[in-house]
Amino acid sequence: MIRSLSAVALTGAVALTLVGCGSDKSSDPAPTDKISGTVTVFAAASLTETFTELGKQFEAAHPGVEVVYSFGASSALAQQIEQGAPVDVFASAAPKNMQQVVDAGDITATPVTFVRNRLEIAVPKGNPGHITGLADFGKTEPKIALCAEQVPCGAAAKSVFEVAGVHPQPDTREADVKAVLTKVTLGEVDAALVYRTDVEAAGDKVEGIDFPEADKAINDYPVAPLAKAPNSAAAAAFVEFVRSDRARTVFTKAGFDNP
Repeated sequence: MIRSLSAVALTGAVALTLVGCGSDKSSDPAPTDKISGTVTVFAAASLTETFTELGKQFEAAHPGVEVVYSFGASSALAQQIEQGAPVDVFASAAPKNMQQVVDAGDITATPVTFVRNRLEIAVPKGNPGHITGLADFGKTEPKIALCAEQVPCGAAAKSVFEVAGVHPQPDTREADVKAVLTKVTLGEVDAALVYRTDVEAAGDKVEGIDFPEADKAINDYPVAPLAKAPNSAAAAAFVEFVRSDRARTVFTKAGFDNP
């Protein structure tokens, strides 16, 4: 049974650097009985739905293994790892946060980019704020929600605003992309910038608006096992599974791009 850990319960702060990640993928891994126990995965909040589904598939393929997740802002998760959190696998929404963990010596394997994601404007159903594009984020009238700039979705938003020449006027900045999306689904804001996959996951609770500048800030998602993973065999198997053709089907359906 998949369990989730509370990312809030662990301390988190932010430091960002860059990393280059590979992009090759593997075919479907064969089921094996050689791994067992718990595999603890720290993953970006935007991976919540896809990783939860993949966790169920992974457990079915490996009887005796339990996947435990902690979802949150990649920057906060990276710091928790640096502070000694017992983690087997880290999946980040940005190479910068992965490099933070690499530089700390907590990851010695080469991180691999397994998916890509891009931003999309999310508005409440019916678009009550009459949002038409990115320029509306520079106006004072609409209520706007953005991610904090130090987390991947906030850093990506900053990039697209710079490209578009828009000076955003956010009414709130949130700790991760799911918190931003919640502001939209509750009708507390007229618009927000979230990932395209989050708009897909929200279903008919929100509407998505594409904008051309999103192509200028596509996020690469790297994954890697931790150097001191408590369950190194399960960690390696989980990373391989995330890169498999079977996992690719789940990611594509959710709206992620191939690396």
